[in-house]
Amino acid sequence: MSKLIPVWIYIENGIFLEAKSFGFEGTRVGEIVFNTSMSGYQEIISDPSYAGQFVVFTMPEIGIVGCNDADMESTTVFASGMIVRNYNAFHSNFRAGSSLDAFLNQHKALGICDIDTRYLTKMIRDGGPKMMIASTQIADKQELAAKLQASPRIEEVNYIQQVSTKKPYVHNYGAWDCDSLCYKKAETSLGKKIVAIDFGIKRNILNELCEVGLEVEVQANSFDPDTLIQRFKKQEIAGVFLSNGPGDPLILSEEIAKIKKLIEAKIPLFGICLGHQLLSIAHGYPTYKLKFGQHGGNHPVKNQDSRVVEITAQNHNYNVPDTITQIAKVTHVNLFDGTIEGLRYNDAPIFSVQHHPEASPGPHDSKYIFAEFAKGL
Repeated sequence: MSKLIPVWIYIENGIFLEAKSFGFEGTRVGEIVFNTSMSGYQEIISDPSYAGQFVVFTMPEIGIVGCNDADMESTTVFASGMIVRNYNAFHSNFRAGSSLDAFLNQHKALGICDIDTRYLTKMIRDGGPKMMIASTQIADKQELAAKLQASPRIEEVNYIQQVSTKKPYVHNYGAWDCDSLCYKKAETSLGKKIVAIDFGIKRNILNELCEVGLEVEVQANSFDPDTLIQRFKKQEIAGVFLSNGPGDPLILSEEIAKIKKLIEAKIPLFGICLGHQLLSIAHGYPTYKLKFGQHGGNHPVKNQDSRVVEITAQNHNYNVPDTITQIAKVTHVNLFDGTIEGLRYNDAPIFSVQHHPEASPGPHDSKYIFAEFAKGL
């Protein structure tokens, strides 16, 4: 590991801090949010939904298990960086291929440590997410403030264009096999093909779609809805999945217009996280920003049909409005704040969830949702 070096942080509320840095050296701008998960830092930092954000980990000790290729949720790190209390330079795990320091260097993301993460978490909890800038090169508060002021805010950037695949591909691997320590080849036993629209899709979501027996073709956010409609009419595809992704869903006007066409064509649709939000907007119910968002692996969600409480993983700053009950049934509710976590639309083959059933913190509480999608096709 390279030696820890100073890093200077300026937050838009005027707070100026000095800490230590590991990983990539440079200057990064992003929105600061916190995540309460106790493990899975590599999966979190490689989730494309964190594009344009600094993630504060409330777990104080980070880095001991290192990093490996198998636990990547995407091809790279789109987050601006990660902020931790104590960084463990020494990694000890039989699956580790590199240190967290080397991993962040490889993917050009800042690592920040030796900082009071409790203070930062309370700041976000009380005042909401803030834009911030961090630099290993600039120590002057006024210069950092000026650069932050000149940078676009997260709600002004279409990060989907950065994180979405550039060309279509077929995903054919299922869930992790603990015996062979690899992802097993999927069995497409249902004989049904779906198209997954990549707004920043996590690999584990694709794994779970394959695990229930579906053939999965992944397309970019630039997909042609008319082509998908024709393929559906010809029974070449059975449905469309709308993925998770980063940023403010309200700025994705082109994607929303395309989804409206799919809705009108009565194609079976399933959305997770951003996909869930885009379906709401496409139906005429705009999303709103939560005070500090939901980011973690310990969020209780009640299934309104079974009355079972599921422990879920969450990663979102935006939510669908309660008024959507005029056209959809609420299937899941967040027990922390009462917000909507799942919907099934009236008179349409469409449902969605805000949480991440593929992340399995329960450990398998919500995986049935993928089987429900497959069964309804």
